[in-house]
Amino acid sequence: MTAPTLTSVASGGKYTLISIVSFVVAILLWAGVTHTGLVNRALIPAPDDLASEFVRLVQRGYSGRPLWEHVAASVGRTLVGLVFAILIGTPLGLLIGYSRAASAVLEPFFSMIRPMPAIAFIPLVILYFGIGEFSKIVLIFFTSMLHMTIHSSAGVRSVPAELLRVAKNYGLRSKDLFFHVMLPASMPHIMTGIRTTTAISWALVVAAELVGAQQGLGYIVMDAATFFKISDIYVGIILIGLIGFVLEVVERRIERRVLHWVGR
Repeated sequence: MTAPTLTSVASGGKYTLISIVSFVVAILLWAGVTHTGLVNRALIPAPDDLASEFVRLVQRGYSGRPLWEHVAASVGRTLVGLVFAILIGTPLGLLIGYSRAASAVLEPFFSMIRPMPAIAFIPLVILYFGIGEFSKIVLIFFTSMLHMTIHSSAGVRSVPAELLRVAKNYGLRSKDLFFHVMLPASMPHIMTGIRTTTAISWALVVAAELVGAQQGLGYIVMDAATFFKISDIYVGIILIGLIGFVLEVVERRIERRVLHWVGR
């Protein structure tokens, strides 16, 4: 494995600094237009207004529940739905990509259902599963699983034909060919699928928490909108964005460790 050079480290640090500066400038511009009266602070709160509201939510909670319970509820629903989507969607996608017969049977159904928005399934989810926790997890799982399937199948189909011919020339049987050649070569697509599916699962938390939720970040956003609590809406949205960013960073680090050979 090649060690990073001083030039590459310095280059990475430069772009990190650019990102930090651009973020700080955006916050300063936001504060400027709100504090000078160019924008009505009742409609778009200033950054310090949101910081004060966040502190209040941490101290007093929202709707009778501590803020951490709302965060834990949303993260928990997302992770449970995501894990099952990965566990079921990945092998299903591998099967579709590997077997032309399975592809012919299953892919038309996935192609038809995948473009449908998650919110369209809410009435059916309520009808079949009620408005409890299970219905929210089902909504996240079902939509995320469809996307995980397409990434996994695309990974199998992206394996170069030359690589398969070489493996067959060495006498690998179908089972060994799949597990020792096709699956490792598909891993970049699968890891990309996991990152994409995580983002989709986290975005779905708002739609899932439309189903009779009494806690969660999506619930805070929807309830605050109902009662015109603008600052709480912004705090909820920002928390959703920050947690999504943390999940993305963690998964990128895991991906670099799992796919350590990529780009070498």
